[in-house]
Amino acid sequence: MDDDTTAGVRLRTEDNRWWLVLAVGLAVFMAMLDMSIVGIALPSIRADFDASPAAAEWVLLGYLLPLLGVTLPVGPWLDRVGKRPALVFSTAGFVLAGVAAGLAQNLGWLVGARIAQGFFGAILFALGPALAAVAVRPEARGRALSVVATVGPLGGVSGPVLGGFLVDNLGWPWTFYLNVPVGLAVICIGLAQLPADGPLRRPDRPMTAEVAVLSAAALALLGGLALSASRGLGWLALTLASLPLLHLWLRMRASQSVRRLLRLRGVGAPHVALVGQTTAVGILVFLIPFYLQNTLGMSATAAGVAILAFPLATLLLAPVGGLLADAWSGRHTALSGIALFVIGLLATFPLNSEWGAGDLAWRLAVIGSGAGLFSGPNQSAVMSSAPQALLATTGATTSMARQLGFSLGPGLATTVWALSGYTAVGMRTAMVIAVVLGVLALLCLCRDASTLQVPNQST
Repeated sequence: MDDDTTAGVRLRTEDNRWWLVLAVGLAVFMAMLDMSIVGIALPSIRADFDASPAAAEWVLLGYLLPLLGVTLPVGPWLDRVGKRPALVFSTAGFVLAGVAAGLAQNLGWLVGARIAQGFFGAILFALGPALAAVAVRPEARGRALSVVATVGPLGGVSGPVLGGFLVDNLGWPWTFYLNVPVGLAVICIGLAQLPADGPLRRPDRPMTAEVAVLSAAALALLGGLALSASRGLGWLALTLASLPLLHLWLRMRASQSVRRLLRLRGVGAPHVALVGQTTAVGILVFLIPFYLQNTLGMSATAAGVAILAFPLATLLLAPVGGLLADAWSGRHTALSGIALFVIGLLATFPLNSEWGAGDLAWRLAVIGSGAGLFSGPNQSAVMSSAPQALLATTGATTSMARQLGFSLGPGLATTVWALSGYTAVGMRTAMVIAVVLGVLALLCLCRDASTLQVPNQST
């Protein structure tokens, strides 16, 4: 009987453990859901705690800060610990932090619980791709990673819908209690599917220092972007303060494995493309609701129906992308997907005031189709080029690239739109930036494909 010891996980390679893949997808779904579901609950949270909008915003930022500060340092740590206890630890911690958030009696308590959620969410984001990559035989890796790339982001898309229902019918604490059944399912599947492969180990001091530096950089970056709509240039100075902190991190010994990984052939370019693509998605997802309701005068319900074209197309095309990645090539499938993504952005960026819901919906469907073809195969291409001993680190770097894009996108859109006085010109300018980012992602993958001879990712 053959074994696969990749990334410290000992699995029978004759088995494709799709239940484990599903559990990983659900874990990422849960973590993505808590990035978006709180937004719809903020007005109720603010009213209950009599908080200012600026203070209430930290319910969101408190979750994002650990995602940006912890995701990279935790990757090398996960490469050295047992994956079964890591999955149980991170999932249980995430669920308990969510329950604590739902029980919060004041805003400080709630923000503290959200920071804890973000910490455990960062572990889930880093661990997920590594587990999915070793849960199946190599020739099924593209499909497995496409499952995670499909189920996970559905949490971000479905957040406002689920959150609105829960807030209206049960109250905002239930947006956090929703994690309990999902988390229990993930833990049960993980215990059944993963062997006992070693204990957890306490993080060392270099990892702690790395978390502190990256968290400070994230605080400066997100804090500056949050203040970008205010008068003066203080927000810009705060944002730029993140650069010397990032330089300090690059000089730290703890960043060595990440730097070594990103210098490998076939690894760096997909990471850059992922940042560009997710930042463009972040800009799009932030602006389109305002365009539909403010420019086209649609109701919130009609706008929601039009926006569904994007996630539905992604959901339908992601399995196709996985099949093509396994049968053809992950890199070339991702390249085809990003090309379709750019075509959709080019068709969308004029944001014509004469368009109707259908005019925008088909454009969003094209963008979503490109995203579906890109996400899983791009992840598969990176995992196939990474050393076996650094699969968890690779999961961390790709998750960090994804979270960085989703965090930067709304901030960039807000800044450009605010500088124009919230005019249609500013909205279109932000969309031009999204197009440019998509084109840069396309160029990165084109160069990558031309320098690497990889006919099939399963070999």
